[in-house]
Amino acid sequence: MTGEASNRQLLHLVFGGELTHLGGVEFKDTADLDIVGIYPNYAQAHRAWTAKARETIDNAHMRYFIVHLHRLLDPATGGKS
Repeated sequence: MTGEASNRQLLHLVFGGELTHLGGVEFKDTADLDIVGIYPNYAQAHRAWTAKARETIDNAHMRYFIVHLHRLLDPATGGKS
């Protein structure tokens, strides 16, 4: 990977909430979702995700996710070009 490619802004959204079932991804109350933030790269998003997951470790139904926004913004390339 070139230096220019590694410095590209690849946006990631970190959010979470309480799930209705442990094995699913349906939220109990979408009005109560926790939008942690949008980060310029996966490493920063992962750090934020880890912190929130650790904060809520006692609630088995609470889940946090990382969404690759750059892939949604440019679906033809997957945000890689």
